[in-house]
Amino acid sequence: METIIRPARVGDIDGIQRLINVYAREQRLYPRSKIEVRRFIRSFFVAEAEGVIVGCAALEVYSRKIAEVRSLAVDHHWSGQDIGSKLVHACIKRARSRGVAEVMAITSAEKFFEKQGFSFALPHEKKALFYWTK
Repeated sequence: METIIRPARVGDIDGIQRLINVYAREQRLYPRSKIEVRRFIRSFFVAEAEGVIVGCAALEVYSRKIAEVRSLAVDHHWSGQDIGSKLVHACIKRARSRGVAEVMAITSAEKFFEKQGFSFALPHEKKALFYWTK
C-alpha cells in the first residue's frame, strides 16, 4: 500500500495525538494533548495510507540557525516501510526551504537518525550537551 507524506491539517489532530501517545506510553515520546497538537499543527507532516494517519513528525524552527525534528511516530504495524525516513526528510526539506542551517533530533533511536545523515558532531566538532533538571 502506498503512503502519502503531506503537511498536516486540522482534521489530522486525533490521528497525530493517537500515534504520539502510543510512543508516550512506551516512554519514548512526551505525551501531547489535542490542544498542543492543534497549536503546532502547521509544523507537522503526516504519512497517510488509505485515509488513515500511520505516521507523523514535526519540525520546530527555533531560528534560522537551528530547528528540531520532533514527535516522530510511525504506527507499529507500518514500521519497516521507510515511513519514518520519509517524514524526517520532509522536515529537512522544509528546514532547507526556510534557510535553517542545522536540524537536530533528540532521540533514543540514534542508529535510525544516523542512517538519515544525522551525526553526533557538527563541523568543527560542535556537539550538543544537555543538563537534566529532574
